[in-house]
Amino acid sequence: MTVQTKPLADVTRRAIEVLTRELGTADTLRFVNQFTMGLGDYTAEREHLLGEESLEQIIAAIKAKGA
Repeated sequence: MTVQTKPLADVTRRAIEVLTRELGTADTLRFVNQFTMGLGDYTAEREHLLGEESLEQIIAAIKAKGA
């Protein structure tokens, strides 16, 4: 018996189609994201973006922009 393999891109596309049809878009994304390691160094990026600001200061800045 010979098994014909398909390109991985085709298998991935089909799998996403099936998952989306059966689970919906949101749950498909949640499922796929559990296999993604992510990129970068969250701690270093957070320090660069937020510095020494407290949560209260960040919330106040967000509220000030919305006003």
